[in-house]
Amino acid sequence: MAQRYLSGAPVTMDDRVRVLMPQSAEDPLAVPVEVRAEGLADVVEVLVFADLNPLPKILEYFPKAAKPNLQFRFKVEQSTPVRAAMKTRDGVWHVGGAWVSAAGGGCTAPSVGTGSGLWREQLGEVNGRLWPQKDGSERLRLRVMHPMDTGLAAGIPVFHIESLSLRDAGGKELALFKPYEPISENPMLSFDLESKGPITVSGRDIQGNLISGRIGASPL
Repeated sequence: MAQRYLSGAPVTMDDRVRVLMPQSAEDPLAVPVEVRAEGLADVVEVLVFADLNPLPKILEYFPKAAKPNLQFRFKVEQSTPVRAAMKTRDGVWHVGGAWVSAAGGGCTAPSVGTGSGLWREQLGEVNGRLWPQKDGSERLRLRVMHPMDTGLAAGIPVFHIESLSLRDAGGKELALFKPYEPISENPMLSFDLESKGPITVSGRDIQGNLISGRIGASPL
């Protein structure tokens, strides 16, 4: 995994990088995960991957004016380690992880949206909410309507969000998020942003469909 994803850079196993998740996957299509850096400073990139998934790479995250903490759900095909690698400004990858037991099938099942055709009307819709934190940051919780098809279900091609950019009211980019095929359908995501005020979400999927939305302090 280090050779495949971490480009030969220095790697250290670090207890400050936490991966919090259930020990067993009740729903292999939507396993909840929280990634946190506890006391690790100067994180410029976060990479999350599941060693034994047929599609190991789950996401990349670039917290430019944000904490390197995030929450998401992903599809799991079998029992596997799930690892978070955080790259600090000095070029070192700090890695933590957890094990999840799973009966399997999450990556090879078709999305509900693709089967029903609902995504055609709601594709790319964004909604969410901001919660001010005591330290002056904001917790952003958002959902983007998208089938996030892995390409491993028979007759259904790969179709997922390519990137999401989070910007403040002045247009400053706070974070860049790149989800891959294993992220769950209609992604529910949480970020801790070092900002105040409304957030603009913009992005696209791999077919060029644009995603945009504006999130304030109350549900949209």
